[in-house]
Amino acid sequence: MRPRPPVKGRGIFSGTGVIVSVLAGTVVALLVPLWSYAHRPATPADLLSARTVATQYGPLSELDRDFVTKVRLAGLWELPAGEQAEEKGTTDAVRTAGRHLVEGHTFLDRRVRDVAARLGLTLPNEPTAQQKQWLDTLNAAHGEDYDRRFANILRLAHGKVFSLVAEVRASTQNSLVRDLADDANTTVLDHIKVLEATGFVDFAALARDLATSGDPAGDDPSDTAVPGVGPGEVVPVTPSGAPGSPTYALPPAASSPPPAAQTRAP
Repeated sequence: MRPRPPVKGRGIFSGTGVIVSVLAGTVVALLVPLWSYAHRPATPADLLSARTVATQYGPLSELDRDFVTKVRLAGLWELPAGEQAEEKGTTDAVRTAGRHLVEGHTFLDRRVRDVAARLGLTLPNEPTAQQKQWLDTLNAAHGEDYDRRFANILRLAHGKVFSLVAEVRASTQNSLVRDLADDANTTVLDHIKVLEATGFVDFAALARDLATSGDPAGDDPSDTAVPGVGPGEVVPVTPSGAPGSPTYALPPAASSPPPAAQTRAP
């Protein structure tokens, strides 16, 4: 049998088919990532951007608004707790801690109400259910049991707030919120030190509670109004050594390390 002659054009069509297949694969490779991106869930950064509003003091994020609310909530229960400690505390250190709480939160509450007014935010006017429960616990306690409960409940709350202050101070783009965070940082750190100086803080229990407990600053912040201020050049604010800002002397340490040996150059 004589071999069949090759069919003209078969090689051409075969080569064309390969090219078409390659092009189709390229199109699919380009379209799949685009489809995946369009249908992927929103990332935290996307949500943060979507919930950020413009103000004349810089962008105001959801975290910023939550922080302003929680500064107010902290004062609503920690200030009366401080007043109570001044009366019910059985040691000078506990009564001193109470006085620091009163002075610090009186100052911060004045500051946070001013910031909220300038940003057009609403603020809560009563503590959360959890905060009311803590006040009830302190109301029912007496003697050394009161001192211990006061020191540990308030130290736990301030530890939670302290971490929030640091996060906001590091990330905020709003000059008013940044300045408020500076004041909150100074005040909360003082309260942490003076509570520890009572000698009643159980640090092992505190570490467990901080790892497992909810947010003592308030679980559900109140709704906040979006400020009706248009975007524009950010207005800086003067860092607050504002009039009325409390100055804190360091509390007496519960225990002090021995002084470092001084060495003189020969």
